[in-house]
Amino acid sequence: MEDIKEQDEKLEEEAAVEKDEDTDVDDDVDDKENDKDDDEEEQEEDEDEDESEDFILSPEELEDLEESLAEIGIDKPDHRRPSLGALLFPPSYKENSTKEKMLLQLAENFYRQYKHLYPDREPLFMSPVNECGVEKFVSTTLRPTLLPYPELYAWEECATFLAQYLTAQFLHPPIEPPKHLYSPSTILKMQRGNCFDFSILLCSFLLGAGFDAYCVSGYATKEMCLMDESTEDCPQLKKPEETSVHSKKKTLKKYSVKPPRDLSSKFELAQEAKKEAKLQAALEKSKKEAEEMNAETEKTERDPLYGLRIHCWVLVLSGKREVPENFFIDSFTGLPYNTTDDHFLGIESLWNHQNYWVNMQDCREGCKDLIFDLGDPVRWEFMLLGTGKPLLSIPDMEEEEEPAGDETDDMEKEQAIFNMPPSWVEPITVSPKEFETRSPEGKKVVHYKKSRLEKWAPYLMEDGLVSRLTVYQDAECTQELEVKEWYTNRQDKLEMKEINRKTGTTTDYFAPGRSESLRVHVYKSMMPETDRTMLFYNEARVDGLKKREEKPLEMTELFEERADFLCYRHIIFGKRPKKVAIAGTPVEANPRPIQKITERFHRNRNKLANDDVAERIFLILQERFQLTYHRDDDHITSSKWEFSKPAHLGEKGTHVTLTPETSIYYQVEPIEKWNKQLYVYEMLTQLLEAENMSKDKVRHSEAEVLEILSMRSQEVIDSQLTISNYDTERNENSKKQREAMEAAQQEERIRQAALELDYLAPFLAKIGDPEKLTKWQAAKVKEDSLSDLKQRLIDKANLMQARFEKETQELQKKQQWYHQNQMSMSQEDEEAYLAFCSEAMFRIHILEFRLAKHKENAPMKYLALEDKLNKDPRLFEHLLSA
Repeated sequence: MEDIKEQDEKLEEEAAVEKDEDTDVDDDVDDKENDKDDDEEEQEEDEDEDESEDFILSPEELEDLEESLAEIGIDKPDHRRPSLGALLFPPSYKENSTKEKMLLQLAENFYRQYKHLYPDREPLFMSPVNECGVEKFVSTTLRPTLLPYPELYAWEECATFLAQYLTAQFLHPPIEPPKHLYSPSTILKMQRGNCFDFSILLCSFLLGAGFDAYCVSGYATKEMCLMDESTEDCPQLKKPEETSVHSKKKTLKKYSVKPPRDLSSKFELAQEAKKEAKLQAALEKSKKEAEEMNAETEKTERDPLYGLRIHCWVLVLSGKREVPENFFIDSFTGLPYNTTDDHFLGIESLWNHQNYWVNMQDCREGCKDLIFDLGDPVRWEFMLLGTGKPLLSIPDMEEEEEPAGDETDDMEKEQAIFNMPPSWVEPITVSPKEFETRSPEGKKVVHYKKSRLEKWAPYLMEDGLVSRLTVYQDAECTQELEVKEWYTNRQDKLEMKEINRKTGTTTDYFAPGRSESLRVHVYKSMMPETDRTMLFYNEARVDGLKKREEKPLEMTELFEERADFLCYRHIIFGKRPKKVAIAGTPVEANPRPIQKITERFHRNRNKLANDDVAERIFLILQERFQLTYHRDDDHITSSKWEFSKPAHLGEKGTHVTLTPETSIYYQVEPIEKWNKQLYVYEMLTQLLEAENMSKDKVRHSEAEVLEILSMRSQEVIDSQLTISNYDTERNENSKKQREAMEAAQQEERIRQAALELDYLAPFLAKIGDPEKLTKWQAAKVKEDSLSDLKQRLIDKANLMQARFEKETQELQKKQQWYHQNQMSMSQEDEEAYLAFCSEAMFRIHILEFRLAKHKENAPMKYLALEDKLNKDPRLFEHLLSA
């Protein structure tokens, strides 16, 4: 925030300096003339002093020097972004097509008329220079694009993505539009830009997704232009508005039972309502006073450039994509605003990929009174015909008679319609890695009112942290009040963590998938037997546990959808007895004594109310049982039992004596079996079994808590992340497996190539390709190799001999035919015969030469192979010993 304020103060000072320079031009001119006279006098004195020097210019040389210096132009330095050069861009970036040149001429003509009619208005932002220094019309800079990510089909996700992906650069000076407007593809590569760059990109994405979106050039407040959100509440802290559901009054049927009369005092209700209203009014008044005091303390000085700061944002009109009403989107933050919001102070023009509109409405009250009917030429002056927006129909003109030449005029107008040329921008692409990384370098920090929001790309942080919201108690953001952290891709399924600095309470939220089905864990310390609350996914647990609340000497468990209808269990522990602790012994060796167990059950409609237990209490220290049964719908009391545990109950081979004090009961409806001693004894044995079973469940719960705490402590120290099998860049196992497969394939290719070049490969294959040859196998391989070569040499000699004989026979047949038909042959036949004989003799001579050469080289090849076999390292040892 301090950097933004310092930058803003510098911009204000520069703007003030520019104003002072404009007002004091005459004084500067006089000063310059005086300085010039002084310089001339000093120059004359220097010339007098340097008369003794040898280097003196003649008058003609001085005139030539002045002319050459006059030709040198000094450009005023431009503080805006420079051109990136025209070497790495396609031809559409470096030059304009014929249609684009015509569009620029139309824009220039339109601007001249606009400037002539409205000389007091500011210049329009129409034809800035691109990165190659070429003028381009702003509508052609838009390129509607639909990226292949379903998340970007909605405007909320699209605006949020761009706000995180790009880094904002503010206009300099803030009261002038930029002279350079880069293409959206270049802005995506640079990952930074001003408000116009942000809006062009966002509008291109929204147009590609089917929204009726426009880029707006206008004026906004200082906070909006400088992306100062320090006075705004964090969006994640805003609670969703509660929709009040009005319950419909039940209409009484004619023959239905009338409800009981309301016997409450209306006077008392009225008095309570008055007290409540007074209390509410006092609370609202104190809240309003506190807000006014905070607003007064946080009130900033009035902006000297109020209403002059230029800003660009996006307008989305209703109609397409089921948009109910018009709204603005601030491209810097990606937040939506109403068209009547106070942050927007006026509109000069707006455009899309088809046309350009100039606002002709009064903006003294900002954008509150603007009507966004772009088909109304009175409110919005368009540049090109054929915009696709219906023009406002005027009834008076329709009633007038049309002149005779209207048909020809309409034809000329239709021919004169100029359509917007296609975009000159390269296709806008975002790779999956860039889409996942979102912000530059994977991190972005946004400051809000008494809060700070930090965001990271997935897998950037080792613990899977992707977002952190820190809420402070003071405006200076020094005292932390609450911290919220969001995680992804964690093996422990941790999704969010809330840390309350005031109470020291930490709340962990988990996704489904943990072994113990933990959903929420609220704690102050990871030490066992301290205050904590655990919520579970009861649908995924066999015991149906939904909640477990623990205190140092108490534990409460809530259940749902159990077959035994158990819904509540409360345990009271005693203090752990003091024993001499042995080193290395676990806590379970000295458990806390259980003093009382209370269990409650839902109603089982398959049983009678007198047989269905509603509450069961085990008073372990007092050795007593207390039972309370469910109440029938037509009763106001329920049956109860209380038992005293007799001595030696449950021990084998012992006699149990039941006395009248053993069981005390209250019957709603007398039941005969309750008076029998056998029924009482069976109930006592069943309660003893239930008590032992409940104790086991309690010990199991204690062990589960210790296991969860131990697991969570380990997960906090060493947090592991899950990586998809399809993520080839991060999944090390998949990468190693793929590299191993590629290495194996490469080795197989090398082995196959070596086998193809190995002259012994077919003979080794006959004997099973042994790793090491024996003496017999080596001799066999040598004999087979020599025999194979000998056979091939013989086959080749036979083949050449057969071809030689065939050619000789054909020549003899042709000679016999010639001798028989020599007298009747024509000159052409004789020439053909001579040509055939010449070719045949050539082939016979070649075959004879090859055959002789083959017979000469065959013994040499045989001996060469034998020598090679004797020197082969695989056969050398065995053949040498032989």
